Amino acid sequence: MQYLQLATVPVDQNDDNLILLVETTTVDQLDAVLQPAEMIFLRQAVAKGVRAFFFPQANSAVFVRVLEPASDLAPSLEEARLDANQLLCELKNYHVESAVVQTFCPEVRALAFLEGLMLGSYQFVNYFSDPTKKSNQLKSLRWAVAQAPHAAVAELNALVQAVFMTRDMVNEPHSHFDTLKLAQTARETGEKYGLSVEILGKEKIEELKMGGLLAVNQASSVPPQFCILEWRPEHTRNKKPVVLIGKGVVYDTGGLSLKSSTGMESMKCDMAGAAAVIGAMAAVAQAALPVHVIGLVPATDNKIGERALSPGDVIRMYSGATVEVVNTDAEGRLILADTLHYAKKFDPELVLDIATLTGSAVNALGSQAICYMGTADANVKRALETSGWNTYERLVELPLWKEYGDELKSSIADMKNMGSGPAGMITAGKFLEHFADYPWLHLDIAGSAYLRAANGYRPKEGTGVGVRLLFDFLKKWGAEE
Repeated sequence: MQYLQLATVPVDQNDDNLILLVETTTVDQLDAVLQPAEMIFLRQAVAKGVRAFFFPQANSAVFVRVLEPASDLAPSLEEARLDANQLLCELKNYHVESAVVQTFCPEVRALAFLEGLMLGSYQFVNYFSDPTKKSNQLKSLRWAVAQAPHAAVAELNALVQAVFMTRDMVNEPHSHFDTLKLAQTARETGEKYGLSVEILGKEKIEELKMGGLLAVNQASSVPPQFCILEWRPEHTRNKKPVVLIGKGVVYDTGGLSLKSSTGMESMKCDMAGAAAVIGAMAAVAQAALPVHVIGLVPATDNKIGERALSPGDVIRMYSGATVEVVNTDAEGRLILADTLHYAKKFDPELVLDIATLTGSAVNALGSQAICYMGTADANVKRALETSGWNTYERLVELPLWKEYGDELKSSIADMKNMGSGPAGMITAGKFLEHFADYPWLHLDIAGSAYLRAANGYRPKEGTGVGVRLLFDFLKKWGAEE
């Protein structure tokens, strides 16, 4: 499906529907655009707290959005994104197919507003008999600026398209998106954007003895895949790579520790971490960031059957450690653990894994934040948190205290795959920590990757969370040195 792209035009080209973005302190700048009577009405209404306006014209329309002055940058950017998303409903009501945006505010806020318009325009209509009847009307979006910031516009287009690609992957039903299709998407992404891609099939995975990935997959009729994507430009800011790892469980029944029917309904989203890594790699490559980045995606489904992994089984991981599997629905950490061990071969500067890992993360923070924890130093954590605020994909750090690891002790193996206490997102992190002997961060996106109802410019179902966060973080990686 073709998604909305942003283009630029000269300021004096206003023969289309017009969207005016202004702050309360810069309302007077609209004198050159609006009619005197319109300005009188607008000033009076703004003084009374009105922030949204519509002025019909003979052959077009003018929409005005008035923002409060920015006192704190990150919330002000989010306000602009959300205002833009609200405007989309109005544009749809008036059957607006194209519009020119003219901005009277700082560029960074203007870009956030445009980002909100674009992100909010997303729809997944692949399986309607007539997708055109479901599609939004807005098909053309242009930004009227005297000196077009071409690099910023190109980056925004690349980032939004990467988010949309990620949302598409998460929204695809399992009947149309298995492990082989996920690997194919990774390969096609590499071909399209200049990433090097290697796919390891079941035979190679067995040769490597990736016991976690093979155990989760053993009841499936579709073989596991292990995807390696790499972006290594000629000049990089980092001497050692940053590695991104995404959980790729394309469908999770829970295995023999079977989920309820309600819990299983949304489990096509259990590869949202993998989708976010592929999307982030696409955005990094499109923007040609001078950072060496490697993406690792272990892919399988978690099915039931006569060969299914059973609670009480003991498996040997790729690292050589043995794990007593007390719950087969705690499968994501098994495939991530093998991948974390595999990442050691790259001697990484930093590893970040991202996964829809635990229901505990949802219970703790809902859909508004990401649980994270890890062994990277404080400066790296603060940088990631700053990117979380910049993108409003916010993070809350949880502790990795020794006591949480005590819950993973097993009487018959090196460790269990699940703790016994209520802080399941932390014990899952402690399990993963065992396989990471380098600076590492774990992001549990279970709450924010898939929504039951739309939330602003984040649509119902797949949100694409993680792509904008990781891109913002990597864009700044090493730049201060």
